[in-house]
Amino acid sequence: MKKRYLSTGNEACAEGALRAGCLFYAGYPITPQNELIAYMAVHMEGRGGVFIQSESELAAINMVLGSSAAGVRSMTSSSSPGISLKQEGISYMAGCELPGVIVNVMRGGPGLGNISAAQSDYFQATKGGGHGDYSVIVLAPANVQEMFDLTFDAFALADKYRTPVMILSDGMLGQMMEPLEFDEEIKPQGIIEKPWAMTGAANRSAQSIKSLYLGDGALEALNTKLQKKYEHIRTAECKSELYKCDDADIVLVAYGSIGRIARSSIDDLREKGIKAGLIRPITLWPFPYDEIKKVSKKAKKVLVIEMSAGQMVEDVRLAAEDDSKISFHGRTGGGVPTEKEIVEEVKELYA
Repeated sequence: MKKRYLSTGNEACAEGALRAGCLFYAGYPITPQNELIAYMAVHMEGRGGVFIQSESELAAINMVLGSSAAGVRSMTSSSSPGISLKQEGISYMAGCELPGVIVNVMRGGPGLGNISAAQSDYFQATKGGGHGDYSVIVLAPANVQEMFDLTFDAFALADKYRTPVMILSDGMLGQMMEPLEFDEEIKPQGIIEKPWAMTGAANRSAQSIKSLYLGDGALEALNTKLQKKYEHIRTAECKSELYKCDDADIVLVAYGSIGRIARSSIDDLREKGIKAGLIRPITLWPFPYDEIKKVSKKAKKVLVIEMSAGQMVEDVRLAAEDDSKISFHGRTGGGVPTEKEIVEEVKELYA
């Protein structure tokens, strides 16, 4: 039976993790994601899991690495500066081929910045914020329901591909309250046997999990294996939402919170006689290059909208293969593009 609740995005994310079978959470408080860590602190023990408020962000990600190595579904969360501190550990997890879910409720930067919503961690998330040739799957929810649904999915993807998965949220989405609906009897999906896990060698031969490879050609072999896995993920796991793109003269590209604001502006523009459409990437890595390429070929203009200085623009340009079509509208430092701003920008481009 499905039930509806009023939930913040942060709490929806936490509940999605618990219902996905997360049994270990380690995190350190930072605004604007503290509702998530507080929810886990209250509910983890009652769901049979372990909650630790670690002494630092570095400790948290390495605790997640350890619990994942033991075969447990594990998660950590933070906000922009805290995620920066976790990057070394995320790289280690990628090198060890360990699953895990990392939630970034983005805030304004650079530096300590402020606690307002931003999208300026796009490069960090999608281009590999740590060292080495690796990628993580990046999911971008746009509402409270997707905060639940995509977190639930993230654990299945992490286990399926033995890779870290990042939920890229923001302070606005984390704090807002909306209806959340899910089945009370929902069961974790995609839970698989993990013969590689460190569960003791009493009944099997010894094995190891590591990211240090000193033998001749050993590290190159690992990287070759990883790149093959990433190529498969690019093909199999790319997701986006298209809204009124079939006949669009101008196509907006926006993700997360701005994706929903842009969607509202589409309806307003259509009422004004402007044929506008929206592509909302749901996976930021892998990025929906093919979908954007297909739609942009038919459109006269493509407008990228972000709460940043224009980080996703680079990927849209690669997809569209026509720089003359690409325009950008953004706000930085916690500024949020409004529906009115977007409509006015489109009207100028359409003129």
